[in-house]
Amino acid sequence: MGIKDTFSKLFGAKVDTEEENNDFNRVIDDILNEAYTGNEHNYWQIISFGKLESYKLLKSENSEVKKQLLFYLIPLINKYAKKSRKSGPYAGREDTFRRNYMLPELFNLLMRSNLDFSDNEVIALFKAYKKSDEAAGQWFRNWPIGFTLQQIERIVKKRGLSIELKNQLNKVLSWKLNENGHYYWGSDLEKARVKIEKIIYESENKDGKIPPYKLPNDRLAEIVNSEIPKRKEEEKENWYSLFHCFIKATGSKPSAKYLKNTGAFIDSIGSKKYKETVHEWLEFAVSLKEVETPHVQDYGDGTVYHYSSYDYLHEKNMVFLKGLVWSLSKFHDSKTLNLLAKLTERAFKKIPGVGPTAAGVGNACIYTLGNTKGLEGISHLSRLKLQIKQNNTKKLIEKYLDESSTKLGISSSEIEEMSIPQFGLSKGRKSYQFDDYVLELKIAGLGKVLTNWIKPDGSLQKTPPAFTKSSTKHKELLKRAKNDVAQIKKYLTAQRDRIDRSYLFERVWSYENFTKFYLDHGLVGFIAKDLIWEFKKDGKFTSGIFHQEEWTDKNGEKLNWITDDTLVRLWHPVYSNIEEVLNWRSRLEELKIKQTLKQAYREVYILTDAEVNTKTYSNRMAAHLLKQHQFNALTAIRGWRYSLLGAYDHGKEGEIAKISLKEHKLEAQFWIDEIHADDAFNDAGIWDYVSTDQLRFLDENGEVVELVNIPKIVFSEIMRDADLFVGVASVGNDPEWRDSGGLRQQYRDYWTSYSFGELNEIAKTRKEILEKLVPRLKISNVASIDGKFLKIKGKKRTYKIHIGSSNILMEPNDQYLCIVPARGKDKNLENVFLPFEGDRGLSLVLSKAFLLAEDDKITDSTILSQIRR
Repeated sequence: MGIKDTFSKLFGAKVDTEEENNDFNRVIDDILNEAYTGNEHNYWQIISFGKLESYKLLKSENSEVKKQLLFYLIPLINKYAKKSRKSGPYAGREDTFRRNYMLPELFNLLMRSNLDFSDNEVIALFKAYKKSDEAAGQWFRNWPIGFTLQQIERIVKKRGLSIELKNQLNKVLSWKLNENGHYYWGSDLEKARVKIEKIIYESENKDGKIPPYKLPNDRLAEIVNSEIPKRKEEEKENWYSLFHCFIKATGSKPSAKYLKNTGAFIDSIGSKKYKETVHEWLEFAVSLKEVETPHVQDYGDGTVYHYSSYDYLHEKNMVFLKGLVWSLSKFHDSKTLNLLAKLTERAFKKIPGVGPTAAGVGNACIYTLGNTKGLEGISHLSRLKLQIKQNNTKKLIEKYLDESSTKLGISSSEIEEMSIPQFGLSKGRKSYQFDDYVLELKIAGLGKVLTNWIKPDGSLQKTPPAFTKSSTKHKELLKRAKNDVAQIKKYLTAQRDRIDRSYLFERVWSYENFTKFYLDHGLVGFIAKDLIWEFKKDGKFTSGIFHQEEWTDKNGEKLNWITDDTLVRLWHPVYSNIEEVLNWRSRLEELKIKQTLKQAYREVYILTDAEVNTKTYSNRMAAHLLKQHQFNALTAIRGWRYSLLGAYDHGKEGEIAKISLKEHKLEAQFWIDEIHADDAFNDAGIWDYVSTDQLRFLDENGEVVELVNIPKIVFSEIMRDADLFVGVASVGNDPEWRDSGGLRQQYRDYWTSYSFGELNEIAKTRKEILEKLVPRLKISNVASIDGKFLKIKGKKRTYKIHIGSSNILMEPNDQYLCIVPARGKDKNLENVFLPFEGDRGLSLVLSKAFLLAEDDKITDSTILSQIRR
């Protein structure tokens, strides 16, 4: 059958039928049989046609034969796609599956060849694609539009673009959604559109100018597409040249050629002008919130499924943004780096049911921050490492930190210390001059920076002076001050977390370096001065705290023997006896010092007899039921790696939460098990709950290490992490968890035993604080400690608040009282002195205590109905 007959067949009869051609059938069968010899069941594996003798014979045929085979394949592809969708047993359908997979592969491979198509033949291909998809409905096939366009480029290069072919290309551009909501173009729609527009543009403009590039329609496109046409002709050329580079940013990092080309175009535009423009685009991208679109799927059998989709940017515009970020590798100024850090955070913010908003953009930002001159970019990465939860992203950041440390010949921990910005702060303060007025910033706590306007006479003013609104200079300075406040808040929390994690590294500094990077550092000094440090003298460490500009010990005695060569380390209670720990608690209380991280009250975990007997593992934190998503978030915050377990993976992807302890050449592992239940997974197929198992340590060879050989501080800190995971993520902390059926009924005994059972180490510490604190509270006359409960005698009933879970029982019959904690701060706790930051459980216990002490003033009907029973 000739090509003309094939055309006639395609457009004169149904697409899913074909006229038999024995020669073509034999070629197809030979390739099929050879491809699947010894691999009969793995029809989905990629077939290496180039190695097949049968394909080599086909390849040696002339273009006319190959083109005839192409048109012969189209109805065959449609036929077997339709047959493969029909239900029935797998047996007997192997041939259908194989052909459904192999025929499109063969079609695509043939389309890669230079077949010297005529205009009419290419036009016929486009019509065949569209007609096939219309017949297939929602089961449309992604035809090789890209390879077809490559054939057209060869035609245009050889003979130019004919009116007929140009008209066809314009028709392709006009193809919209079919009735089932799909495009006819194939999978990479935007790439096809750009290529078609380029072919048409270059046929109409023989001056060699780069064709314009319009971003696909979305919120970013509205800004970018309207901006560039306003520029001068030569500048537009450079911008469009850049855009055509950006849309090809599909790799993991830019090539040297990419950076050289984009750098040259940026130089032609002018660095200052370029940055001014793209900074606005980046700020816009950072500010964008995802748009939620609700959907309703009615299955026609009474089943209706409600769900939402979320859109941030068009898929191709995220590639564009990624390429733009790479282009900023040549800049090292603070504003650019700050924007890239903000965009990184935005890119890794999770969208429900999707994951990170734009991981590719985020990874591009990390590449650019990690490849800047100086340490400012590394400083941002150091902070982001503590905020970003994705394991692969953390690894990428660590890679750039390690590369910088190797380059400078120092450890990655030292790199992080050196890179922390001071923001111009001195002893936690900074001033900005606004003519005769001064704006002063003052660090007041984690996440808390106070701003005060000081008038020329020295008095305070609450609001900015009126003249700052009419001056461009003052508005810019005020904007910079606000940005500094936001950055200082972020860095304070990040540095607190970094110092907290340093216990695992057992870092030791010379006093000279300690002073430089901690004590006298404008930002870190705020944290360091509230902590207890140890100083080595005569082979022993002595602990001290910096108070009133001098070092004193637990008894208030001066440590005036410290020199620049004295070794310093962060104090940990595992190094000390109980007497010293208690002395430090009293000393901090006396000085009214609220530590930014738990230190004097830090839990210590010593090997138990059971752990000595098991030798290689601990079951101390086993058999707990945790909320998996909460557990996952906590592991990320504490530097562990964990992958969510799903109902689709049989536990193969996760099962173990782990943390690398490079300094000790160890890895800690916390084993996790799935909880299988029909109703206990979310829309993405992720299990809602998991249970805990053993905890153990491996050496660098993957061998299990006996627990007695683990350094005491490492064992204590890892066990503390595991206790924290359980203490926060256990379902026993959820006051509403027990009131539903299914899985919740099955594990109700666990919920009860945890909610009102023995206190873990964290709760024991909480109890010690409450024993000191309760007598000083305004509710002291009705509050008392009773074993594992804080007992409150209200006007209506007496309540027992569990110090661990914060769940409540009411006397006299231990009736359960469900109170769901409110969000935000409790005003009753504003003036209550707590010795350290961050124990939300302690705040919950106290908040409920204040509420129930005045139960006659409660107005919430759900609480009142329970109290009255």
